[in-house]
Amino acid sequence: MELAENHEKNAEYRARAAACVARMTLEEKVEQTLYQAPAVERLGIKAYNWWNEALHGVARAGVATVFPQAIALAAAFDEELAEELAAAISTEARGKFNVQQKFSDLDIYKGLTFWSPNVNIFRDPRWGRGHETFGEDPYLTSRIGVRFVKGLQGHDENYLKAAACAKHFAVHSGPEDVRHSFDAVVSKQDLYETYLPAFRACVREGRVEAVMGAYNCVNGQPCCGSSLLLREILRDEWGFEGHVVSDCGAIQDFHEGHHVTDTPVESAALAINNGCDLNCGNQFRFLKQAVAEGLVEEKRLDEALVNLFTTRIKLGTFDGPADNPFDRIPYSVVDSKPMRELNREAAAKCAVLLKNEDRLLPLDRGRLKTLGVIGPNANSRKALVGNYEGTASRYVTVLEGIQEILGDETRILYSEGCHLCHDRTSALSRGNDRLSEVKAVCEESDVVIACMGLDASLEGEEGDASNEFASGDKPNLELPGLQQEILETISSFGKPVVLVLLSGSALAVNWADEHVPAILQAWYPGAEGGRAVADLLFGKRNPGGKLPVTFYRSTEQLPDFADYSMKGRTYRYMEGEALYPFGYGLSYTTFSIDKVRVSGEEAGLSGIAVTASVKNTGVMAGAETLQVYVKICREGTPNAQLKGFRKLSLEPGEEREVVIQLPPEAFGLYDEEGKFRIRKGTAWIYVGGQAPDSRSEKLTGRRVKSFTVTIAEDLA
Repeated sequence: MELAENHEKNAEYRARAAACVARMTLEEKVEQTLYQAPAVERLGIKAYNWWNEALHGVARAGVATVFPQAIALAAAFDEELAEELAAAISTEARGKFNVQQKFSDLDIYKGLTFWSPNVNIFRDPRWGRGHETFGEDPYLTSRIGVRFVKGLQGHDENYLKAAACAKHFAVHSGPEDVRHSFDAVVSKQDLYETYLPAFRACVREGRVEAVMGAYNCVNGQPCCGSSLLLREILRDEWGFEGHVVSDCGAIQDFHEGHHVTDTPVESAALAINNGCDLNCGNQFRFLKQAVAEGLVEEKRLDEALVNLFTTRIKLGTFDGPADNPFDRIPYSVVDSKPMRELNREAAAKCAVLLKNEDRLLPLDRGRLKTLGVIGPNANSRKALVGNYEGTASRYVTVLEGIQEILGDETRILYSEGCHLCHDRTSALSRGNDRLSEVKAVCEESDVVIACMGLDASLEGEEGDASNEFASGDKPNLELPGLQQEILETISSFGKPVVLVLLSGSALAVNWADEHVPAILQAWYPGAEGGRAVADLLFGKRNPGGKLPVTFYRSTEQLPDFADYSMKGRTYRYMEGEALYPFGYGLSYTTFSIDKVRVSGEEAGLSGIAVTASVKNTGVMAGAETLQVYVKICREGTPNAQLKGFRKLSLEPGEEREVVIQLPPEAFGLYDEEGKFRIRKGTAWIYVGGQAPDSRSEKLTGRRVKSFTVTIAEDLA
């Protein structure tokens, strides 16, 4: 039994925490509710900074492995990989923490309470922080989120390896520039059907230690002081036992942005009274005054501190190293060869092959004399890492990865092509100042690799100093700057072209879909990403990723960005045809999915078991994702939704039988009052390597298998 499920041990730790809190003065208690918690020397309590980041590697704390960005991990559709990466991150975190403690380094980003994962729903591709998430689907986000939490927190029966934090609770996904004053108006149905499931899964299944409130309001209540979210749903409905932390500066927004309070004292009182335990910011310094004025009872302050100290006790920071196995993890694990190899392997597993006309990929090295590599992301380190990143000891760009894999056998010509988003690379030029160089490279090359897309300077968080678009959100879905023009120039030479997209979100590459024979979505693949992309381009590895988001044809297919209704959004509710659908991705090999059957014609209390045989029918090892979707046949219900998946790595000719159990909940939906109901009627079950839509069928040339099942009666 791991600690998260060990109720006796948890009770013991809470009792220890309560005994400690009982010895503290009011002033000491207030200080401990701030993220920069000072030492209480008379009680032997060391100072601790709660603010630490580990979105895709230990961040902002010096050298650490920079793994693929979160959205890339989602594209792997691989629960085991998600936990493996998170476990690697927490291993490095412990290795770093142990030496930081040894040398008395108690600074910010040097602790074990990590504010990850981000399980918000990527409902709109314009949102700048979408690449921090696991995509647009509540089920996929839930499954990857739970396993990421388990990987971070570990499976020891006495101690947490690290403390994970599910953020940002809740209904948070842009617009970034108004997040400090924005009220996300959402129906109860959308709230429970879309925005809450991943948080619920992280709490109920993952036993996540912390939850972070969002900046925005939801239906008039600021998230970090919301009685609905923090008390009624999180504590009462879900039974959450950990601690709640505010987003940074969010409590100050109560009176300065949302205007639901008038003073900092009132804001601090509203937050803590409704369940926020820890303030990333400084508004909780007013809690002493709030207690004195009768706005907050001291016993609520005690409750918050018990929650906080219990986490620190679970981490072993109040104990000596004798019993904690994680205290023995050495610094040598950090940025080690196995970690870099895992980075390279994961980056390859996350890439999605969007197009491969006439099997242009993988490229045959033996037939290449001169290869052109063009584009602003070809030799960009920034395009590897996304945001909330650590510092790698070595970054391998796509250009460097290609140079390494080809050696001196092939001449490689390179041009930046253009700036990522501006109209020139040199400030004093007339503009488009690499065009002649692009043409020269194309003229000399047998094949051209075009590396285009975005980086975290174009999509990111509001307030990020590097953001070109100020708010961090994208104004549209187009390739920015001169990239489209350069891509068209490259194609005009009639040479085979491979487009490698490095981005954290969907781009409307309609022209490329029509004119470029091969397209690979590589996301932000991490510090070893260039090697992984080269492995894929030249067939050392086989792409097996699937899209965790919809690639739209244009913003015209999207509702207003500020509208939080799910109508028309994501594959679950959109009515038009996608450019590249959710769940779609190609391979260099081929697969058959046969002998598909369901365990019965009626979905009762035992659910339905789906069985299928997946076979690699090609000549190259590869991975296929068996996907199961359910469509409730009733007016006003969502499109078929993902309800089960399994990643399978198969050698040529290898066949494996898979059973995916659909619980009865897979056949239920939330009603307009936010109540979950399984209603009498019928449902379709779809089984295959893709979603059951016509665009996926057209792109893959495959059809999914379908079955009708009945729900004989309403089920509670």
